[in-house]
Amino acid sequence: MVSLYQSEAKIQMRSVRGWFAGWRWALVWFTQLLFYGLPWLQWNGRQAVLFDLAARRFYIFGLVLYPQDVIYLAGLLILSAFALFLFTAVAGRLWCGFACPQTVYTEIFMWIERRFEGDRQARIKLDAAPWSVRKLLRRGGKQVVWLVIGLWTGFTFVAYFTPARTLAAGAMSLSLGPWEWFWSLFYGFATYGNAGYMREQVCKYMCPYARFQSAMFDRDTLIISYDSARGEPRGARARGVEPASVGKGDCINCTLCVQVCPTGIDIRDGLQYECIGCAACIDVCNEVMDKMSYPRGLIRYATQNGMQGRWSAAQMWRRVLRPRVLVYTGVLTLIAAGFITSLALRTPFRADVVRDRGALAQLVEDGRIENVYRIQLMNSTESEQRFRIDVEGLPGAVVTSHDELEVDATQARWVPVAVQIPPQAAQALGPGAHPMRFHITLQAAGRTVAAADEKSTFVVPR
Repeated sequence: MVSLYQSEAKIQMRSVRGWFAGWRWALVWFTQLLFYGLPWLQWNGRQAVLFDLAARRFYIFGLVLYPQDVIYLAGLLILSAFALFLFTAVAGRLWCGFACPQTVYTEIFMWIERRFEGDRQARIKLDAAPWSVRKLLRRGGKQVVWLVIGLWTGFTFVAYFTPARTLAAGAMSLSLGPWEWFWSLFYGFATYGNAGYMREQVCKYMCPYARFQSAMFDRDTLIISYDSARGEPRGARARGVEPASVGKGDCINCTLCVQVCPTGIDIRDGLQYECIGCAACIDVCNEVMDKMSYPRGLIRYATQNGMQGRWSAAQMWRRVLRPRVLVYTGVLTLIAAGFITSLALRTPFRADVVRDRGALAQLVEDGRIENVYRIQLMNSTESEQRFRIDVEGLPGAVVTSHDELEVDATQARWVPVAVQIPPQAAQALGPGAHPMRFHITLQAAGRTVAAADEKSTFVVPR
């Protein structure tokens, strides 16, 4: 009988301190203060960051975006992708090990677990112990805090789409809408399950990044490496004993590098796809080397070529700045510059012109030809704006209705606009559709602040 399922032992991580652990916790604090704090930050009397799907408006501090501004979302995604490529080509899975939400929330949940159940050995003993009041209180307290954090995370996620203060009032009175309840609970329990129970399973089996990361690695990528030439043969010995005197390498086979690994791998076996690059093994190994009075760096960031050629750190860093990295950096810089420039030069309004299908063209007084259009003006500022509409590209064409109008702050307004040409111009043009354009200007204090042109056609009937 062949089983297609292999049960895995629960990974009990040991706590670790060090330079990389400090960076990891700094990013935990930074990302979570940003995530939990932004929905409560006010800007111009409203929520600073709010994606109002019902009104089809997206507020990001001073920016007011519409669905038509989806190009900025595309630019942001492209920037993120190239940044990921660049960081991975330089130093492997930096995103996974330090800033990925799965890593961040696992760190938070593991910290809570240690507060209730102790460090690795204490948790292993608690797992093996029979159920008692003490065990129930420790496990129950941990679960309650996990659930609170998960639900607060789900609430915060929804608060980016429904104003946080309104959402909080609705949650207190149990009057939220069905979708708000669903996404708050869904995202909350997803956080609870992924960070509390699934942990390394998400990184090893669910996340696709581990599968295609090798396409961005090469032999000059900085990865977490075990120096086997220095560490082997491994073996235990008394503190302070010189490795050469006992025929051993620097590795004392304490297995602490395995105990602190969140995915349970042994870094001494070489590069593995399960390694998320958190560098916990570097921190703990450096502590052991300090206690043994050996040089640090038995486990360190290094390149495969550097390890094989016994290069110095300076030699490895020179090879890190290779053509691939320079191309990624150049492209990323150009895209970032274009993105920022586009935002800086963005006009404070948008306009769309649609021909009135109910009346393509008609003859009015004095033999003039009239076409009717519908123009949508979207005010992308948080103050009332005044617009003027003119028509260009047709001889004698004038706007005879709604040539000046006002649009309220962050609002969109559809207006009918009639354009007429004299009979002499119609005869000169001849029957058919003729190109023209609307020139729309934003007026402030009697002067033009911004302008936009929208193409259309004018129909002369036969």
